[in-house]
This record gives sequence, C-alpha cells and structure tokens, in this order.
Amino acid sequence: MKLNKIPKEELELLSYTKIAQMYLEENKTTMNTSSLFKEVCNLLGLSDNEYQEKIADFFQSLTTSKDFILLENGNWDLKANHAVKIEMDDIYEESNDEEEEELEEDFEEEELEDNIDDYDTITDDDFDDDDYADLTIVDDEELEN
Repeated sequence: MKLNKIPKEELELLSYTKIAQMYLEENKTTMNTSSLFKEVCNLLGLSDNEYQEKIADFFQSLTTSKDFILLENGNWDLKANHAVKIEMDDIYEESNDEEEEELEEDFEEEELEDNIDDYDTITDDDFDDDDYADLTIVDDEELEN
C-alpha cells in the first residue's frame, strides 16, 4: 500500500525510521537526512518547529538502525539494496591466518610439554655433594638475631 494512501492515524503508530524505510522502498531512491525527515514530517503533518526539534533524534535512529546505510555521498539508503562483496582472497587469507595460529599454539604446547619432560628426568643423582658444600643451614633463632 502506498504511504500517501495510509491514514494519518495509522502512520502515527509507526516509528519515524519505519516510515522512512517505507518511503525509500516505495520511491526507490536515496536521500539525505534532512530531505528524508521532511518527507516523514509531511506524511505525518508535523510543523517546521517539530521538524527542528526531532531531526537530531531521527538522525540517531537512522545511524543505530540495522536497516539503513549511510552512503559516501551523504545519502541514506536501505541496507537491503546493497550486497556485501566478499573477495575470495580475503576468505583464503583469513583461513590461512587461523591455521597458522592453530599451528603456533600446537607448537607452543609441544615445546612446553618437552620442557616439562626434561625436568621430570632430573634426579638427585644428577647433583654432586660438592654442589651443596657452601650452603649453611640456619634455624629460626639465628634468623632473628
């Protein structure tokens, strides 16, 4: 149904962004914030004063909505009209990066396990009594003095 055929009472139940979305779909165009909100205000019969008071909120609603996209020329359009272009090279590079990270993690884990195994094989027999010759045993009383 065309926007200008919808009764004002029904339009007033819709959000400004929903009306803007319907307007862009119907007219198959892109528009800047000011022009788009003027069309919304015209459909709702809002005054210039109301336009001035609410345009900032309208802009914020457009920027946070998942349905709109701001184009390089400053006009708003519906995201549905813009396909996301993914390069196969990007996908290949991302998958290689993930594989490299997994290999690095595996290598680090193996290296750590190897080091732990080295420590497990050290025994008392690996030390000579001469290694301890310079050590002195001190009890608590001696430490306090």
